[in-house]
Amino acid sequence: MSKVLVSDSVDAAGIEIISQVAKVDVKTGLSEAELVEIMPEYDALMVRSGTRVTENVIEAGENLKIIGRAGVGVDNIDIPAATRRGIVVVNSPEGNTTAAAEHALAMMLSLSRHIPAANTSLKDGRWERKKFMGTEVYKKTLGVVGLGKIGSHVATVAKAMGMNLLAYDPFISAERAEQLGCRLVDLDFIFRESDYITLHVPKTPETANLINTEALSKMKPEARIINCSRGGIIDEQALYEALEAGNIAGAALDVFDSEPLGESPLQNCDRAVLTPHLGASTAEAQVNVSVDVAEQIRDVLLGLQARSAVNIPGLNPNVMEKLKPYLQLAETLGNLVSQLAGGRIDQFTVRLQGDLATAQSQPLVVASLKGLLSPALRERVNYVNAGIEAKERGIRVIETKDASKSDYSGSLHLAARGSRGEHSVTGVLQSDGGIRVTEVDGFPLSLPPTGNMLFTLHRDMPGIIGRIGSLLGNFNVNIASMEVGRQIVRGNAVMALSLDDPLPDGILAEITQIPGIDDAYVVTL
Repeated sequence: MSKVLVSDSVDAAGIEIISQVAKVDVKTGLSEAELVEIMPEYDALMVRSGTRVTENVIEAGENLKIIGRAGVGVDNIDIPAATRRGIVVVNSPEGNTTAAAEHALAMMLSLSRHIPAANTSLKDGRWERKKFMGTEVYKKTLGVVGLGKIGSHVATVAKAMGMNLLAYDPFISAERAEQLGCRLVDLDFIFRESDYITLHVPKTPETANLINTEALSKMKPEARIINCSRGGIIDEQALYEALEAGNIAGAALDVFDSEPLGESPLQNCDRAVLTPHLGASTAEAQVNVSVDVAEQIRDVLLGLQARSAVNIPGLNPNVMEKLKPYLQLAETLGNLVSQLAGGRIDQFTVRLQGDLATAQSQPLVVASLKGLLSPALRERVNYVNAGIEAKERGIRVIETKDASKSDYSGSLHLAARGSRGEHSVTGVLQSDGGIRVTEVDGFPLSLPPTGNMLFTLHRDMPGIIGRIGSLLGNFNVNIASMEVGRQIVRGNAVMALSLDDPLPDGILAEITQIPGIDDAYVVTL
C-alpha cells in the first residue's frame, strides 16, 4: 500500500480522501534533516506553506510520485528539482477564488456603509446614526484592475448588484471583457471615472506602487480603493496622505507591503478599513484546497493524471531530460515575443521547423504559451494552466510544423499579434545547450537572449547606431553586445542591444525621437 506524508496542518477532509488508497502519516513541524531521513518511505507528500520542500528533500524521496501544495502558491517547493526527477507537483489554483472575491466585495460594502467604525461606535455605547451616512454601490462605476479568475468573479457579482463596470487588463481580449459585462479601458480612464477601484493583479515590477501619488491625484474625491490581491501594489504612504487630505473618500486593504503589518499611519486613519490578509481565510476555502489536492494525490497514486500540475505531468524522467532544453527555448522565445508585441495579444503562432518538427509538439506549445503569458501573470501561469489562461484571454493559438526548414537542424518560430502589431522571433539550441535568437521580425540576427535588451526598428543609414550609443552613454547605460539585421542595404533594419543595466525611465521616448528610428522596444528576460 502506498504511503503519504502530510507535513503541515490540512483539513481532515483531504486526509480522509487519501486514506482511501494509501496509508497517511501526519507529521508536522519537521526540520529539513528530519524530512530527508524519512522521505524514502513515502510515495507522496502533502504540504501547505510551512514545509520547505528543498532539493535535498526531493532527492531523498526516491519513491516520490507527487508533491501536493494545499493552496495556490508553490514557492516553498523546488519545482525544477521535482521536474528533473519526474515528480508531479500540484496545487489548488481555484480553491480560494470565491473566498478572495467575496472578501473584496465585503470590503467594498464595509467601506461604503462604514460598518467597522459603526460597529465599534455602538459597542462603545454611542448611537451615532448621522455620523455614519453611507453610499450605495448601485449604479456606481467599478473599475476592475485585472480580470483573472478572482477579478472576473468580482465583476460578475458587481454586475448583478447593478454596478457599471470598467476594466483594465492588457492580456484580456475585448470579447472576453464584454462577456463579463466590462468595458475595457486604459488605467488613466479607470482612475478618472471610477467610483470604486478593486485591484486583482500580481505584484510585478510593472505593478509595484501602481497606485501612487500620481494615480491618486487623478481620482474623484468620492473614489474608494479596494486591494485584496498583493501588498506593494499601493504606495501606502501616498494613500494615507490622499485619504487625510480628502482627495479620495476611502480605502479597504487586506494586504500590505510588509506583513505582518507593523506600525502604519493607515491604522489611525478613519477613512481606511484594514484586515489581516483574510482573503482566503474561510472554512470552505480551507476544505476546498485540502480536498482538491488530496483528490489529485489519490488519482496519481492510482495511475491517473493530475488536473492542476505546475510542471509537466505524464512524462518520465528520460523524456523530461531530453525535452528540458527545448522547453526553455520555447518559454524564453514566448516571453520575448510577448514583450515585443505588447500586452493585448489575440493571435499566437507556434511553428516547429526542421528536425524539431518531429518532436512532441504539445509540451513545446504549452511552454511557449507559458512564456507568452509570463510578463503579465508571473508565477500564476504554469505548464498546465497556460492553455486555459490563453483561451480565457481570447488568444487564438495556431500550431504548424515545417520539416523543410533547413537553416538549422531544428528551430522554433513564434509570432504574436498584439497591441503593437504582429512580431515574430525564431530561435535555436546550440550544441552546448545555449539558446540563440536567429531572427526577429524577419530580420536575421544571432544573439543570446539576456536580462536587459533594447530592440529598435530603424532605417539602415549612417549615424543611427552612434546616436543610440551616445544617448545610452549619457544615461550611464553600458552596452554588452550589439547585433544588427537587415535584408537590403539602406532599407529597414532591426538592432538588438544587450545591456548591463536596465533602461532609466524616459530614455525610450528619447530613442524614438532619433531621426530614422521607427520604433523601439525594451525587453526584460
